[in-house]
Amino acid sequence: MHKFVDPKTLSRVKDLPLVAKTLAQGFLHGLHASMQRGVGIEFSQYRVYEPGDDLSKIDWKLFARSDRYFVREAERESDINVWFVLDASTSMLQKSHLSSCANSWDKLEYARCLLATVAYLVQKQGDNVGLLALSSKNQAYLPALSGERHWQKILLELTRLKAAEVFPPFEQVAKQLGHMQNNGVIFIISDFHQQNNEIVELVGQLSNSRTEVVAIQLTCEDEEIFPYKGAVRFEDLETKEQILVSASQIKAKYFTEKLKYQADLLAQLAKNKVQHFVANIDEPLDQTLFDILKMRNKVKYS
Repeated sequence: MHKFVDPKTLSRVKDLPLVAKTLAQGFLHGLHASMQRGVGIEFSQYRVYEPGDDLSKIDWKLFARSDRYFVREAERESDINVWFVLDASTSMLQKSHLSSCANSWDKLEYARCLLATVAYLVQKQGDNVGLLALSSKNQAYLPALSGERHWQKILLELTRLKAAEVFPPFEQVAKQLGHMQNNGVIFIISDFHQQNNEIVELVGQLSNSRTEVVAIQLTCEDEEIFPYKGAVRFEDLETKEQILVSASQIKAKYFTEKLKYQADLLAQLAKNKVQHFVANIDEPLDQTLFDILKMRNKVKYS
């Protein structure tokens, strides 16, 4: 069984390429050890060995059973563009008070490492990777290209990225979207905290018959269990509005409103045929990676 990595351990490592490669290699090793076909980026199939094939790709166990040489290969479309749309608004600076040690991750840092790791896996299989990081103050755009050098450019952009203000309205980013809507997969990584439904509107604009959209909604342990007690002052990271409340008096209402918001969000995403996944930043990132790709495989081959 693959042992997942404690997020606090990874958060102490400030080298983003090292974190991404460590997670990717550990994920691939765990996938191989678990012998689960079809959970990774692409589905594998067998074909008869031909002269010139890499001997390392021969399945020797299958040879032992059949006395014939077979090679594992990927069943995949060509020229796939994998895009990452990253929410860089101020709400992404939230971290869990239950993990409030100096080295704990906030949502943006978790998203940064998740994105870098999946991008590494994608470029390793020869597909194109593009990035669009969005806030109303700053926008980072890199076209979908292949190769490790381009992956390193994405890492540099992610390292420079700082959260600011709010998620931008659709009109502010419409120009970049034309490049993203053909033969590809778009991962939208966000907490889906929005002022006027901006993120859902963007998702709706991106979804079409040629493009598959996957929404990865980030949450944290505080949001899931509401651990607060006594008088608590909450602050909206984007508007800076503050409110002083009694935790015991509003806890039930909090969960009621949270469930309602989540149901509305899921309905809107389903309307646009968008896959949805919730990732808790206080759980191991490689577990999240494994679960996301497993979910995608289940949808793809169901």
